[in-house]
Amino acid sequence: MNRIIRRPEVEHLTGIGRSAIYRGMQDGSFPKNISLGGKAVGWKESDIQGWITKQIEAAGMEA
Repeated sequence: MNRIIRRPEVEHLTGIGRSAIYRGMQDGSFPKNISLGGKAVGWKESDIQGWITKQIEAAGMEA
């Protein structure tokens, strides 16, 4: 099952703030959000976990 998580949880999991998240989405280096209706958006938890794994691997560390 794939959970949808909101921005505060994304910030907590990744350690990066709102501006960096949206800048990364714009340049393609961070997963895009999905519309939940109205102004609400979220991210697929699996996309965020995948991004975290990539960052760890790029740093030469094990996930």
